[in-house]
Amino acid sequence: MDFLGDTLGTILPFLLVLGVLIFFHELGHYLAARSVGVHVEVFSIGFGREILGWTGRGGTRWKVGWIPLGGYVKLHGQESAEDRAAAATEARAKGEAAPAWRAGETFAEKPVAARAWVVAAGPLANFLLAAVLLAGMFMTAGRPDTAPVVSAVQPESAAARAGLVPGDRIVAIDGRTTARFEDIQATVRLRPGQALTLTVERDGARLALQAVPDLREVSDRFGNVQRIGLLGVSGGVAEYRRLPPLEALAAGAGEMLRITEQTLTALWQMIAGTRGTDEIGGPLRIAQLSGQVAEGGIIPLVGLMAILSVNLALINLFPIPILDGGHLVMYAYEAVRGRPLPPRAQEYAFRGGLAILLAIFVLATWNDLTHLRVVDWVARLLG
Repeated sequence: MDFLGDTLGTILPFLLVLGVLIFFHELGHYLAARSVGVHVEVFSIGFGREILGWTGRGGTRWKVGWIPLGGYVKLHGQESAEDRAAAATEARAKGEAAPAWRAGETFAEKPVAARAWVVAAGPLANFLLAAVLLAGMFMTAGRPDTAPVVSAVQPESAAARAGLVPGDRIVAIDGRTTARFEDIQATVRLRPGQALTLTVERDGARLALQAVPDLREVSDRFGNVQRIGLLGVSGGVAEYRRLPPLEALAAGAGEMLRITEQTLTALWQMIAGTRGTDEIGGPLRIAQLSGQVAEGGIIPLVGLMAILSVNLALINLFPIPILDGGHLVMYAYEAVRGRPLPPRAQEYAFRGGLAILLAIFVLATWNDLTHLRVVDWVARLLG
């Protein structure tokens, strides 16, 4: 019974988190398609055989597939004119009726700007979802708020070497305003070993101090190891302040942008080789995190959902063929050159994109198995 309870405690939050993120992503595509007059044939949450579904009044088939690791919307007439002609020829050769096309409602015949809007709307929906979820947290549970004032400095720390003393107010780092102590932490965590210029207010005067955060490896309560930067200062006790609706929406949007910036910074550090790729996780780690975070209640789970929603949006915007970002690059080419990329070039691009995605999936799965110590268990078994 304990095993069954633990399994359900992991799977159910995972399906909830993934289902919500996928639904809103595909809903963005769906609403954008309808806004430019494109008929949507299928709206699916999950892949594979349909386990639940119905056909709406507009002719769209709404369904749930048995593999809950993604989703899609099938747009009417995504195929090119050549593909449609080939499909009609093949149908006639089989003695079947040619596929019926809704005049004016096909995706391929829309202007490039309309097609780009439909593709971009999925990631945009995930950004919007993250901002709304964060705003909801700030309205209900409140937003942690502490002044960027140093209350203590650890001996022999980066802060001590830089000359920080208790009572200093850090108003900016590298020219960027730090309105809260959390802003200092967020910036420093991503910059271990890198020189930072701290703008400090002390006794009514402003000083510019140079600090190089120390590199530390820390483990969170879920066992994940991260390499972060530390100044060696502490601030005041965080107070959770509930925000009114409009202020919460603005704060949610700002927090969404901050998470986006942090994610992009971490990604660039991985590309530059200054940060390990072992932090890249896949479905197994998301499932584990979902189950563990859900133990803390709905608010932490909503926070995780907001972070993952931003990550899903950014991943889909990567300029990799097959992903939304890859399609946007092709549409940009079409807008500039006045004609789409040649079919053979598109085919090679999609093959390359598929290879890249498979490589990322293998890396993420390996990291997941290593993190869950499955690799160590197999090694001991074989040894």
